[in-house]
Amino acid sequence: MIFVTGGTGFLGRHLVPALCQAGYPVRILTRDPAANTWLNQYPQIQVVAGDLLDKEVVQQGVAGCRYVIHAGGRFRFWGNERDFLETNARGSEHVMAAAQAAGVERVIHISTAAVIGNPDPDSIIDESYPPNPADPYQKSKLRAEQVAITYYEKHQLPVVILRPGAYYGPLGTYAFNRLFFKDPMRGIIMQINGGRYIIFPAYIADVAQGILKALELSRLGEIYHICGDWISHKEAFDIVCEEAQLHWPRLPIPGWLGIQTARMLEAVSVITRSEPFWPLNLRSYVYNNWRISSEKARQELGFTPISFREGARRTIAWYRAGQPDCLPELECS
Repeated sequence: MIFVTGGTGFLGRHLVPALCQAGYPVRILTRDPAANTWLNQYPQIQVVAGDLLDKEVVQQGVAGCRYVIHAGGRFRFWGNERDFLETNARGSEHVMAAAQAAGVERVIHISTAAVIGNPDPDSIIDESYPPNPADPYQKSKLRAEQVAITYYEKHQLPVVILRPGAYYGPLGTYAFNRLFFKDPMRGIIMQINGGRYIIFPAYIADVAQGILKALELSRLGEIYHICGDWISHKEAFDIVCEEAQLHWPRLPIPGWLGIQTARMLEAVSVITRSEPFWPLNLRSYVYNNWRISSEKARQELGFTPISFREGARRTIAWYRAGQPDCLPELECS
């Protein structure tokens, strides 16, 4: 039995079917089982109602499980630092404590390559590169990593940390999907500083497959980057526009203007209490060269990501199909 947190999120919607297809019995934690009727097509799934902050529910969910995949957490570009730390760091503490008490064989802790913060513009970033988180989400994810590593070092909990890149693909509408697919397909292409910055995409189904490989092949206590090949913003927009046959003009936005616009939108959001269209915390993701190397995962786990062009083709097809909740490859009925 595998206990999965985050099983109804963007990654979970791909991970849980992949685990079922691989023959694993799965138990997932979700705050709202009634809102996730897609789970009904998988009779082998056990559902535990609750969240990461409920220590007793997490303990009950982990009890009797062989593996734990901790993919749950809070991810936004805008929000209160305390809320991020509460869910991502304290929630991880609950998961690790429950896994230790249950004597599980392996914990796969899903972090993010974004904990690097603001990478050196000319460096290739492997797992030895020192993280220096730049926003509340990144700080909370690094704190969660530290919780996991502490349990490994002090309590011999068999932990492996995966740091995926920027998720994109079918069933997602936020972050990379919005900036590089949804917005361009409705005529908004904001190419900062000529599109010279480099992004670190991770096709969502590739991340799910990387997790499955890590269950069997990873070395305990290690960190693995799970990413596709890095690509410049211009190259990514070129591919998306070619595959979607888009001919919109690209707004030539200088970097300083993007920052000033974000500051103005955030000032408005203080009043509206809703996330701005262009949050200031996008700086770390958009204004950097994210040359994330996944060579370690490729060599040790046999991780083989698809090309960005192929991932873009599949993502565009999903949008053009009306963003269906079910995908044939996920065995939807």
